[in-house]
Amino acid sequence: MPRRRTPRIFIVSDGRGDTAEQVLKAAAVQFQGRAYRATRRAAVRSAEEVQRVVQEAARAKAAIFYTLVDEETRGTMRRAAARRLVPTVDILGPCFNALDDQFHSARRGQPGLLYDMERDRLKRMEAIDYTLRHDDGQRIHELSRADVVLVGVSRASKSSTCVYLAFAGIRAANVPLIPRIEPPAKLLALDPEKVIGLRINVDRLLIVREARVRDLDHTHLDTYLERREVAREVLWASQLMERHGWRSVEASYLAIEEIAREVMRLRGLRGERRW
Repeated sequence: MPRRRTPRIFIVSDGRGDTAEQVLKAAAVQFQGRAYRATRRAAVRSAEEVQRVVQEAARAKAAIFYTLVDEETRGTMRRAAARRLVPTVDILGPCFNALDDQFHSARRGQPGLLYDMERDRLKRMEAIDYTLRHDDGQRIHELSRADVVLVGVSRASKSSTCVYLAFAGIRAANVPLIPRIEPPAKLLALDPEKVIGLRINVDRLLIVREARVRDLDHTHLDTYLERREVAREVLWASQLMERHGWRSVEASYLAIEEIAREVMRLRGLRGERRW
């Protein structure tokens, strides 16, 4: 009995080819025990490139699964494959046709849009993961990977601002400034442009801390709420910011999104969400 040839499938896309590959896998899994060889050709965005891929698939006696959005390349694929008798599966074609009927509007035909959306999503996920692992001075040795490092006294809105920034795809870490204790060497080694201080006045800080202590029922934190000690702490933090050339945001009466917007402006950062 002659040995059965392993089928060849070309995955052709003007993007990365992930969509076509997933569709192929979803279909092929129903053919239990049958193997195939997949060859991916990504970023195919011209008629000439389509012609070359079709020629290659014809020589290999392969079928083509493709996701092309530009009308010129789609038309070239149909015509070239028909001439060379190469079987093709237009994965997006039926979807386009159905959505054309539903939306009654022209589609953009721009390659890479799905990848851009996925890239933004992955960037946000990575930023959120980084920010949560670098809250309140954790993992100081990795501060150099941050897009921005916020510093300030306890309850100056550092953590909440960092989380807000992370959801915009910005890796944000924060380090508390503790009275009479020099900041970590890893923080001082950073480019001062990367570090942003959050300032808060004594009256506002006392209000925020009193609310926090009530929530936690920590009645023994006398120095945390003693006005003179709080004033010294605020002054110490301001002096550190000036000494090390860290720019700052007066955050006493700003909402978190306003603080985040100002931090981004100072750092020249652009987030993934609209502000």
